[in-house]
Amino acid sequence: MSTSKVKAGALWSKGKEDLKKQLIELKTELGHLRTQKIAGGAASKLTKIHDLRKSIARVLTVINANQRTQLRIYYKNKKYLPLDLRPKQTRAIRRRLTKEEASLETEKQKKKRMHFPMRKYAVKAEV
Repeated sequence: MSTSKVKAGALWSKGKEDLKKQLIELKTELGHLRTQKIAGGAASKLTKIHDLRKSIARVLTVINANQRTQLRIYYKNKKYLPLDLRPKQTRAIRRRLTKEEASLETEKQKKKRMHFPMRKYAVKAEV
């Protein structure tokens, strides 16, 4: 069982199974340290518990990031994207009309534009 901190850079090159195995090892080690703490272990166990919790978080972060990249590849050419993979933006931006929707014209607007075009005036420019 490792007691050193896990480096995030080393995790990115590992495969899914290796990451899961490492996660299980870290969690079991954390369980052992917690029981030792209750049983009256040394104060140094507290810092090890802290390091282990952070290491578990790093491993989970890499697993989740890899999973999200795989999902992005899977949904790349699909019609719909899961909500958590869509761009966040703001609520107002997500709800506003798209460029195509905003550029559409109603029949009434088209008729008005055709029958009442912009007036053109001849203005003499003075120099």
